[in-house]
Amino acid sequence: MSSWTATPVAAQNADPDFSFAFSTFKQTIAESIGVDETLAAFYRARDFEPVWTGPDDIHRARRAALLEAIRMADDHGLPVTRYDAAGLMAQMRGARSGRARAEAEMALTQAYLRFAHDLQSGILDPGKIDSDIKRVLPRRDAQTLLTTLISGDPQAAMRALIPSSPEYSRLMRAKLMLEHRIAHGGWGPAVPERKLEPGQAGNAVVALRNRLTAMGYLRPHLGATYDARMTEAVRSFQADHGLEQDGVAGASTIREINVAPEERLKSVIVAMERERWINLPDGLGERHIKVNLTDFHAEIIDDNKLTFQTRSVIGHQDYDRRTPEFSDEMTHMVINPYWFVPRSIIVGEYLPKLRANPGAVGHLQLIDSRGRVVGRGQSFAGYSARSFPYSMRQPPGPRNALGTVKFMFPNKYNIYLHDTPAKSLFSREVRTYSHGCVRLNDPHDFAYALLAKQQDDPEGYFNRILRSGQNTRVNLDTPIPVHLIYRTAFTRAKGQVNFRRDMYGRDAKIWNALANTGVALRTGQG
Repeated sequence: MSSWTATPVAAQNADPDFSFAFSTFKQTIAESIGVDETLAAFYRARDFEPVWTGPDDIHRARRAALLEAIRMADDHGLPVTRYDAAGLMAQMRGARSGRARAEAEMALTQAYLRFAHDLQSGILDPGKIDSDIKRVLPRRDAQTLLTTLISGDPQAAMRALIPSSPEYSRLMRAKLMLEHRIAHGGWGPAVPERKLEPGQAGNAVVALRNRLTAMGYLRPHLGATYDARMTEAVRSFQADHGLEQDGVAGASTIREINVAPEERLKSVIVAMERERWINLPDGLGERHIKVNLTDFHAEIIDDNKLTFQTRSVIGHQDYDRRTPEFSDEMTHMVINPYWFVPRSIIVGEYLPKLRANPGAVGHLQLIDSRGRVVGRGQSFAGYSARSFPYSMRQPPGPRNALGTVKFMFPNKYNIYLHDTPAKSLFSREVRTYSHGCVRLNDPHDFAYALLAKQQDDPEGYFNRILRSGQNTRVNLDTPIPVHLIYRTAFTRAKGQVNFRRDMYGRDAKIWNALANTGVALRTGQG
């Protein structure tokens, strides 16, 4: 019998007599709801008739569907004990009076709503985990959840709670596969930590071969030489872990190969929780921009397909320079932008230079409160960080800190995507160098891709404005959702799960918080 359709024995045995006094039942329901106006409105609208604890088949089906769904919570990286299936069954068994039945009714409703919220939109409050995770959980209305439940097949209602994104489905599959692998011995012994390269042979190469084979990067064979097959397997592994794809097992590659599967499983479970945080009712957008901070790439997604990708540089690991996570809408781009210097940089870096020499940092303009350019023929020695009255900006040009174009999704964090003259940084493996904004390696191509929806000749249009040298705002006819995310585990439509380093330490915090709720690694057989 299907795990979704089975009726728990306890639920069957709890049903011998449901002919309770409805007046007592309804009064108790009304009292139990208390100040929860949403639940009160829902139950009032149905004259306080039960959702779960009636005597007929549909009530039995709802109880069975809920109990079976919460037993499967661990498949989603949720804590089974949080929903207390055993306690619910015991409460149903003992519910003989109208009051007890009403209390069981409310316990089932609360368990359902808790489970529904956790599965649809996450169990944690992101902002309490890390202040740079600027997300509000996309909670569904309790009345909507209950109305959906009572209007159709209870099993279908439970399935509909699962995030429908392809990413969530692939992460869940990866979780189950990792658990299976761990239960059957993991990936075997670690590889000795020394550089291994093509042409070498010996025990260390055999250990590398065995590890790559267990991970699925290499077909089983008995060779003990670092041959072409192993070189290609190492390259594939490097690609999936954000490493330089040279086919040589150097220190960083060996370090990633030796990460325990249990640690990878934690990353996948954290990624599932993160996916629930962006499980928006209307999706991420038919066309949207996604920047995975840990992967150092910005992408344009159309109809769930990757249509453009470019390397990115993100905020430095220093706490006050890290790029936050949030979603907003890109409304326009600015070609030949000014760079308006952040106040913290003005008073921390530039004001001391101006005090010593009014002509310092001459590539920047001083701007007064009325937007006028201020001359340098004065002393700045008397100004403090608090009293300095000017802002500073860098005019458009080849040396501008924002390069030739910036892409704006106005937000209170003052984060945007932009060009940069510092092109050499894009060749680095770890690209954490900005003050928080996201720099793009191919900003012009990015602009062409965005403008292609509204211009017949997007490249010609863009470059005519660029050659003018004039600071120009170009509005997007249709605003595009932008999602700055942070995933140390993520998937592609084909191939293995990708893993990245937790350079801001955010996922470690999330895992600890999940563990505190009762989430545990399922690593045993059975």
